[in-house]
Amino acid sequence: MNLSPSNPHGNGLLFAGFNQDQGCFACGMRDGFRIYNSDPLKEKERQDFTDGGIGFVEMLFRCNYLSLVGGGANPIYQPNKVMIWDDLKKKHVIELGFSTDVKAVKLRRDRIVVVLDEIIKVYTFINEPKPVNVFSTCLNPKGLCCLCPNSNNSLLAFPARKPGHVQIVDLANTDKSPSEIDAHETPLTCISLNLAGTRLATASERGTLIRVFDTSNGAQLHELRRGAGNAQIYCINFNQDSSMLCVSSDHGTVHIFALEDPKKNKQSSLASASFLPKYFSSKWSFCRFQVPSASHCICAFGAEPNSVIVICADGCYYKFRFTLKGECTREGFANFLEMTDDKT
Repeated sequence: MNLSPSNPHGNGLLFAGFNQDQGCFACGMRDGFRIYNSDPLKEKERQDFTDGGIGFVEMLFRCNYLSLVGGGANPIYQPNKVMIWDDLKKKHVIELGFSTDVKAVKLRRDRIVVVLDEIIKVYTFINEPKPVNVFSTCLNPKGLCCLCPNSNNSLLAFPARKPGHVQIVDLANTDKSPSEIDAHETPLTCISLNLAGTRLATASERGTLIRVFDTSNGAQLHELRRGAGNAQIYCINFNQDSSMLCVSSDHGTVHIFALEDPKKNKQSSLASASFLPKYFSSKWSFCRFQVPSASHCICAFGAEPNSVIVICADGCYYKFRFTLKGECTREGFANFLEMTDDKT
């Protein structure tokens, strides 16, 4: 959730994003960064800077290394630089510079992936990183890119040169030809890999359909309908076993889809009528709920079964419980920006 250079809510939040397993989320602020445990909510770390803001933060699970990119009206680092921060030493230990602004950074224990406007650069994750791969993309202002964190799977997914397509590369075997998935007719707005790297979920600028693909062969496994009208998809996340998917959009809603048992998803009573348009056979979310503030938000599944957490640009944190019948209740609320590391 990139809110730089300024957040309309005026609370100093410039960025929020989950770590690889969604157990934590990191916030870039106009005066530093903060790290929170997702569920239960707790501030774990806070680093205040007096001389500038952070527009992007990427965690590496819960280890001491973070990637930072300057942001906001007064960035602490130039926005064309990536800083690897060692939170034990409380300083940056690696610096990478580029000719254009950095859109996003992805980390795994052996690689640093830097996303620029129309190119992705891959480096070894060592004290003096070495460039190992360069990939071309279409114009990618959102910095879309997914890096599988699994030690047994080194897949990297990103927008291909043709808008609406996704390219998948195995970083452990770059001699192997990359695969390309024709995901959507219009440019991508969101992509997400599951933890194992076996499933890829995508959404386009239209925001009406979410498609799920098998990364091993590019086969489409699911086509899920968020709604009838266009929407901007903010976030897509799988749960731990990839049996469900949650999606947030600018309509102020979060949708939950079943993947393991798609019959749980809702479908029109006219779905079997072959003479009707494809819309009537669509699979709709089995559960949806409105985020009270309706502000820009990201979502992920909570630590407890059948729970979802939502992080909002206005500083609100929500926890929702749902049933497989589609019933939903709000279980928790907090303003995470007002917390301290000794307050839950």
